[in-house]
Amino acid sequence: MAETVAELVLSREDDDSPGLWFEDASWTWREVVAQCRARAALVESMRQDGPFHVGVLLENTPEHLFLLGGAALAGAVVVGINPTTRGEQLARNVRHTDCQMIVTSPDLVSIIDGLDLGVPSDQILVAGTPEYEARVAAIDPVAGPAPSVAPESLLMLIFTSGSTGSPKAVKVTHRNTAGPASRSMFTTNDVLYTAMPMFHGNALRASVFPAFATGATLVLRRRFSASEWLADVRRSGATFFSTVGRALAFILATPPTDHDTDHRLRRVLAPESSAPDVRAFSARFGVPVIEGYGSSENAVVLFPMEGSPPGSLGKALPGSDIAVVNPTTLEECPRAVFDADGRLVNGDECIGELVGRDAVASFEGYYKNPEAEAERCRNGWYWTGDLAYRDDDGFFWFAGRSGDWIRVDSENFTPAPIERILARMPGVAGAVVYAVPDARTADQVMATLEMEDGAPFDPEAFVGFLAEQRDLGPKWVPRYVRIVASIPLTGTNKVDKTRLRAQRWETDDEMWWRPGRELVYRRFTRDDAESLRAEFVENRREHILDASP
Repeated sequence: MAETVAELVLSREDDDSPGLWFEDASWTWREVVAQCRARAALVESMRQDGPFHVGVLLENTPEHLFLLGGAALAGAVVVGINPTTRGEQLARNVRHTDCQMIVTSPDLVSIIDGLDLGVPSDQILVAGTPEYEARVAAIDPVAGPAPSVAPESLLMLIFTSGSTGSPKAVKVTHRNTAGPASRSMFTTNDVLYTAMPMFHGNALRASVFPAFATGATLVLRRRFSASEWLADVRRSGATFFSTVGRALAFILATPPTDHDTDHRLRRVLAPESSAPDVRAFSARFGVPVIEGYGSSENAVVLFPMEGSPPGSLGKALPGSDIAVVNPTTLEECPRAVFDADGRLVNGDECIGELVGRDAVASFEGYYKNPEAEAERCRNGWYWTGDLAYRDDDGFFWFAGRSGDWIRVDSENFTPAPIERILARMPGVAGAVVYAVPDARTADQVMATLEMEDGAPFDPEAFVGFLAEQRDLGPKWVPRYVRIVASIPLTGTNKVDKTRLRAQRWETDDEMWWRPGRELVYRRFTRDDAESLRAEFVENRREHILDASP
């Protein structure tokens, strides 16, 4: 079994089977490896003193793939830069990771113009230009450096999504990449359709490196397009598709066709998808959807199995020690208890942090961030920062992020169960639930809803729906409801709750609320906002409104 990604790349050197498809172009694996060798020689020729880190600011293009393989051969570390990041945050990411050089494209170079990157201008290359192509063409691919990297050498720095705070650069070694890729379930007959960005772990771990390991064909999409997804899948003969977040919802929003089941897809990997979307997607396209749980750190992994309840994360893999732990007592939380209506009745006790008690070795750390590492690896365990509960059958359920707790009238609960309930309402395309401050004490529940096809929000229908949900706790009913054209997302299709919490009810979007205890919603106005602020002032809590979440 290969121990480095360099070995994986070179294992395809004599392979004349289809390796890569991109738009109207294709490469055999032999041709892909030749291009990787050329990029290895290119980055080696530009190597400076210090960490051999190559910043890659590209969309999903062949050049991105060639640089990944070339850096692996040269022993360089690829720093994936998110093109949706802007300004000082982008500059900070580049400086923090000690990039010696950056490779970008003509359509993205403008976003780094004028930024203090700490990278000399002659170390910034623009792929796709005549100058770049000439530079690559002048290199003899066969003369590219032979792999000499050790399995424990760094391969990549992958930034976390930043959905719960500032992004951190996760260290990823050759060994922890090549090993799992070599154990992939794919064969040379598989076609892996990849629309997730290659600066993200999902695309790399689920498709890119398994393709190198198995000889499966890789199909790259420059950026995800819901309207083009089915045509792409049918045209390429894709057998596998991976994504994260709300992509399934976007695809489901496209008009049904007579060709929805006319494809070769055998499975879809879609963590963080809602249970209704998973059911609807499987029914419409006739393909099983695997949800599961993972993260950029790749330390704790859960996979659903046959018989998993819809919406659950699945069970721990055999041999792994994953638990839901009370972070204060360090004791495992009791199993979840439900009443006859399926309502969770012991959330205060059963919800805790998802912990890998044997996963510290799998987590390779954050680059130049020992404080964040220490926070993740407390008590010799790996703490995911995610909240969960576990039922009597051993299935894990996502309950939110560690900062997602909501406290109303002395009752603590998490948003994920409420989101799952709201997602069942007809006409709702997406639901996000989070805490906003109460004028007197603790929190109130706020929900942001995205309606299907721009359908109007009907407050009376919403009240009727809530009244019928027997598993909806009385404290879970939203005080505020915001209607948006589209739920804000991070660059990796994850919900940007940080932005929603910061905005609260201070928005120009359509807003509804129930100012009293009665289950009646009315429009939230500017006068309401002013009165609400006055109430915070009266209770000496205005500082909460003025502070950033």
